[in-house]
Amino acid sequence: MQLTSENKLKKLLIVGDRLLIKLKKPDQKTSSGLYLPPGVREKEKVQQGYIMKAGPGYPIPLPVAEEEPWKDHAENVKYIPLQAKEGDLAVFLMNGAFEVIYEGEKYYIVPQNAILMLEREEDL
Repeated sequence: MQLTSENKLKKLLIVGDRLLIKLKKPDQKTSSGLYLPPGVREKEKVQQGYIMKAGPGYPIPLPVAEEEPWKDHAENVKYIPLQAKEGDLAVFLMNGAFEVIYEGEKYYIVPQNAILMLEREEDL
């Protein structure tokens, strides 16, 4: 399978309550007109970025049932879904984020509890 910009994240699985976020392009110029070098905005404590992939959510422990030999022993894990969805613009705390480079691009893996605010295009 050929990797393209459309499918390069398709095989990537995000675990648990984590989100894969790509930083929104920061303004290179401040409101007063000063130009900032690359990397200055990335050091701020609060960042904005688009959610590229979301994990399944928080796992729910299954009730312990009696062991019956005829029951299927397949692991049926259920999850409480995350509030954040792919495509949302997230405002998040950088101290909870982990920087990763995947296919030459920089992303951040952020737990949902580090998200401060979401902006979604569709009605909530």
